[in-house]
Amino acid sequence: MRQAISAHDEKDPRGLDIQLQLQRESFSLDVSLQLPAQGISVLFGASGSGKTTLLRSVAGLEPQARGSVRVGHEVWQSDADGLCLPTHRRAVGYVFQEASLFEHLDVQRNLMFGLQRSAAPRDQGVLTDAIELLGIASLLRRPVGELSGGERQRVAIARALATRPTLLLLDEPLAALDPARKHEVMPWLERLRDELQLPMLYVTHSVEEMTRLGDYLVVLEHGRVKCSGPVADTLSSLDTPWVEPQEQGVLLDGCVIERDAQWHLARVAFQGGHLWIRDSGAAVGTPVRLRVLARDVSLTTQEPAHTSIQNHFQAWIEADQPDAHPSQRVVRLRVGTKGANPAAGPVVLARITQRAWSQLGLAGGQSVWVQVKSVALVG
Repeated sequence: MRQAISAHDEKDPRGLDIQLQLQRESFSLDVSLQLPAQGISVLFGASGSGKTTLLRSVAGLEPQARGSVRVGHEVWQSDADGLCLPTHRRAVGYVFQEASLFEHLDVQRNLMFGLQRSAAPRDQGVLTDAIELLGIASLLRRPVGELSGGERQRVAIARALATRPTLLLLDEPLAALDPARKHEVMPWLERLRDELQLPMLYVTHSVEEMTRLGDYLVVLEHGRVKCSGPVADTLSSLDTPWVEPQEQGVLLDGCVIERDAQWHLARVAFQGGHLWIRDSGAAVGTPVRLRVLARDVSLTTQEPAHTSIQNHFQAWIEADQPDAHPSQRVVRLRVGTKGANPAAGPVVLARITQRAWSQLGLAGGQSVWVQVKSVALVG
């Protein structure tokens, strides 16, 4: 945890309260949100859904936006009180899709610019922390023109942190990067999420970024909030039309409990069971986030035997519904046995055929065995 980067010594537990409306000729924004006081809240949706407009409105860059914005104990906008702080008086760090660095300056002088425009008292420790958090100490004397795309974005994020913001806004910061550079930057974003007591709004339409980085999810559609909540809870719903069917799945939080050097596998314990995954090198005791896709889950009414699928555990059918395609059915399963506290275990989704559902005689409340063909380590 880096205290110097925080613009205030005392964190307000109330988080963010955003009530904003914006009317344009062909688009309107109308959102009401209460977001956590720290971690990454992902604004997710298709192009044109209002993600960037909402971000700009929070930053004070949309003068026609009406409503209220509160970040912790700081009120940035309140139409009822006739208050609307200009952007330069809002303690906000803003990172754009394209790193907006000064090309004629080296990295260190770009960072110094961020420190100089901080609304809080200047503190060299802020720069030191930002440089260490983003791993850019070796880049300080480099001209900006010599940086890779991933390095530029890390510098841009560090410069935003140097302003000691109470809120960090990231507008598709990885969208302009190729896959290799994107995966280079993502661990640094995870580090910011895990080590800073700082709320972040993160715009993306990438399911990979949302599942790997997000703590809280806001799905926008046509300028309205379609759904919101903790990422894992929101993804475990049967009804997720904003995710492509092949991407539908759940997140499981677990911990590495064993590494098998012979087979290059690691065993991860989660609430209700364990899963074997490809060994990523994470040490025993490391917390990890797993993603299990509905298309990689199959069901059986008896304990599996003599099968190549190594991951299986008991669960019971909590809910089900027909999929958009008439041949498919989506099943929501609660891990564990249906006992005194049936809602205690995590949720897994399975996409199976209607034919399999009928032939197995499956029904709500029934106990089954879950087989997981593939698991992805996402964080």
